[in-house]
Amino acid sequence: MTNWKNYTRESRIAYFSMEIGLSADIPTYSGGLGILAGDTIKSAADLKLPMVAVTLASRKGYFRQVIDEEGWQKELPVDWKPESFMELLPTKILVTVEERDVKVQAWLYRVKSPTGGEIPVLFLDTDIPGNVEQDRHITDHLYGGDLSYRLKQEIVLGIGGARILDALGFSIRKYHMNEGHASLLTLDLLSRARRPIENTWDERAAWDTQHVLEHCVFTTHTPVEAGHDKFPYDLVQKVMGEPVPLALLKELAGKSELNMTMLALNLSRYVNGVAKRHGEVSKSLFPGFEIHAITNGVHPFTWASPYFVTLFDKYIPSWAHEPELLVRVDNIPDEEIWDAHCGAKAYLFQYIQETTGIEMDPEVLTVGFARRFATYKRGDLIFSDIERLIRMGAGKLQLVFGGKAHPKDVPGKQLIQKIIGQIKSLYPKIKIAYLENYNMDVAYRLLPGVDLWLNNPIRPLEASGTSGMKAALNGVPNFSVLDGWWIEGHIEGVTGWSIGPPPEKNPSQENHSEEDANDLYDKLEHIIMPMFYNDREAWIRVMKNAIGKNAYYFNTHVMMRRYVTEAYIR
Repeated sequence: MTNWKNYTRESRIAYFSMEIGLSADIPTYSGGLGILAGDTIKSAADLKLPMVAVTLASRKGYFRQVIDEEGWQKELPVDWKPESFMELLPTKILVTVEERDVKVQAWLYRVKSPTGGEIPVLFLDTDIPGNVEQDRHITDHLYGGDLSYRLKQEIVLGIGGARILDALGFSIRKYHMNEGHASLLTLDLLSRARRPIENTWDERAAWDTQHVLEHCVFTTHTPVEAGHDKFPYDLVQKVMGEPVPLALLKELAGKSELNMTMLALNLSRYVNGVAKRHGEVSKSLFPGFEIHAITNGVHPFTWASPYFVTLFDKYIPSWAHEPELLVRVDNIPDEEIWDAHCGAKAYLFQYIQETTGIEMDPEVLTVGFARRFATYKRGDLIFSDIERLIRMGAGKLQLVFGGKAHPKDVPGKQLIQKIIGQIKSLYPKIKIAYLENYNMDVAYRLLPGVDLWLNNPIRPLEASGTSGMKAALNGVPNFSVLDGWWIEGHIEGVTGWSIGPPPEKNPSQENHSEEDANDLYDKLEHIIMPMFYNDREAWIRVMKNAIGKNAYYFNTHVMMRRYVTEAYIR
């Protein structure tokens, strides 16, 4: 095993993320942001990039979802033990919380690649003897608790993470903040870079923001207001004190409240959104800032089903580490593509039967939808006209759903309950399954096993949408509104299909629910279903295009090469 001190021999990119999804056994993720972070780290290992990742050891995870008999989501903790997977590092640091010293330790997890690359991931933890009882639980629940609890977590992640890297002897060339949760690290960097007042004779000039700017990269992930953490300054002063003067903090993070996104924007030399469209939307949300766009991706080897791994290994050697080779998918015979898909479909249907008791028909067009259940994602759009859905889909359409609503999102929970209700009311005309506790393991079965991937959020609220990229990697065409990555990946009838009108030039919120629902039904009934049932050759051509025109490019290998050239070495 590598001595952890070997990681400190070269300068590294420090990648900070509130959540990281590396495997279902380490449940420190809630959804897309964390899965992207895990895929990013895996590709960095494949590419042998000098990186170190920092996150929280959320000992009780996000939550385990249970759906009760009324279709209502219940949340249970997911207890796991870091010591079962990780090595406790010997160094501890202190952060200040409510005028108390809080000890922070780090667990080391090694992400290893078959290429020989290896990335250390530090999981920060406050469950340490000597900390008062309430402080021992700061790193328990991912996105849990009230504003005070969230601020304490972000102190541990940002300030604690920066300090523990320094204490362990890491030399950091750039700090990459994956969303604003870690942006308090900039305040620690500011404190370190502060010039002696006698050298400047100006309190403001003593705080060297330019030095911090040169070392920080920031990726914003959401155009949704709730995704940008904000804290009242009276709470900030109570919990944090004043690591920098309040007047300076207000200058950098907002006059009325501490906006974590604004803090990161003001102290990062390079800022990007996660799709071209999202970059434009972010510019409109935060005018005056230069915001670039690097479209997200997925880690190829992690998300290819075993059936497609075998197929790609046979016909496209080295695809896993050179995913651009997937453009050669036409070398694979059509019947072998279809056989691999049928294997993935059978694997999913077996899981559905074991967990829900519902027996799906492998010959029927099966549509998948799995997202975080927030109302703007419109998980119920396909049920807009039940009579039409039955008329065109009875015996010819199956639906598979999955996803969690945030514990405090009552409308999101009501949306799940509504879909659960449709399972009973539409059976047996249309079979519907809802897969409980959607996580990495469930996604690994669901995404490759459906025939068509559905995504229909209100525009422009889909920042990227990496689940559709995972589907494309497995030859599953996308059927999506033109938002996020799909604007870039979509070629109508070639890589998949669009829902609703093209995006408007001005990135305001575009709710075309009636128009979108009609287009969804029209294309399903008149284009997609006839092709699936009557022209298998044409359907397989779309499957191949999903792989050769989408998956070859929308992966984290391509994404990381762009971060290196555009953000890290600038």
